[in-house]
Amino acid sequence: MAKQEQVYHVDYRTLHQFMQDVFVNVGMPQADAEVCADVLIASDLRGIDSHGISRLKPIYYNRIKDGVLSPVTNMEVVKEGPTTAVVDGHDGMGHVIGKQSMALAIAKAKEYGMGMVAVRNSSHYGIAGYYAEMAAEAGMIGITGTNARPSVAPTFGIENMLGTNPLTFGMPTDEEFPFVLDCATSTSQRGKIEVYARQNKTVPEGWVINEQGETASDPHEILEALTKGTAALTPLGGLEEETGSHKGYGYSTVVELLSAALQSGIFLKALSGIDEDGKKVPHRVGHFFIAIDVRAFTELETFKATAGQILRELRDSKKAPGKERIYTAGEKDYYIMQERKQKGIPIYGSLQEDIIDLVHELKLTEYDFPFLG
Repeated sequence: MAKQEQVYHVDYRTLHQFMQDVFVNVGMPQADAEVCADVLIASDLRGIDSHGISRLKPIYYNRIKDGVLSPVTNMEVVKEGPTTAVVDGHDGMGHVIGKQSMALAIAKAKEYGMGMVAVRNSSHYGIAGYYAEMAAEAGMIGITGTNARPSVAPTFGIENMLGTNPLTFGMPTDEEFPFVLDCATSTSQRGKIEVYARQNKTVPEGWVINEQGETASDPHEILEALTKGTAALTPLGGLEEETGSHKGYGYSTVVELLSAALQSGIFLKALSGIDEDGKKVPHRVGHFFIAIDVRAFTELETFKATAGQILRELRDSKKAPGKERIYTAGEKDYYIMQERKQKGIPIYGSLQEDIIDLVHELKLTEYDFPFLG
């Protein structure tokens, strides 16, 4: 494969402001632009390069310019009870819808112990962990998930039917960081393959299955095949039941059900973003947000201490030969964040090109990125 291009590191605050300015330039209210940029930079800071600024141009800017994503979010609560709500996002920004919906779930949980909000007609909402961590910071257990455009085959299948459908949890601890488990129910996801393509790295065997039932490894060919529907990502657990494929497939289906059935939303192939005539249309994905107030069960400090002790005992358990340490969910993200706040966010070749295009298209000449030339 081609030689990797030079990587530049850019201060996260500069990138955060840049993304805000891009969103404002395409008609987004300032407050919403700040929310969207905050979710994206949270991903980059945590080392989740597949869901940060790399998504700015292809997923958000281009969709807004194509008229399939509204820069102005007019979410509507269409049904509500003391502990529940159904929200219609009206094709607005998923980050804005997600943050307001989790905030609503948290508010209900503060009053009644638990709160759940189901969302329809939304759009890509960035990293799910952002919203689960909102609840954890409020002294609550946060759970969220979302369906997505079809890219994952069911166990024993080769057709992309399900989205990568993350099932995400956040819990407060007595440590410097909360427990946050944020991962797809597929072995990997499209954004990760996009990162591999930018870095010209070979995709590990078992991540992707083609129409012949074989695995694929070239990230550029895979991305094209995923778009054409001639390849699919595998469920968490890989290709076979022996390796747990049915478990990832099952959990993905749970997320699909909770992201569509509760809110009368659309699902599976209808989320492709393409209509029968091949025209681009809104993806209209669904989400769900659950907040559980720890104080309804026990003292918050007691919960935090127990949670922290569980994590410490796991990390202190016996290591496999050649392994230096054991991690718990959210720990690596925390350490990467500390490093990137000092060193900056890595910007690879094709992402450099996207940023350069946006600088020129929107005449954002105040930005002097090192790769502008």
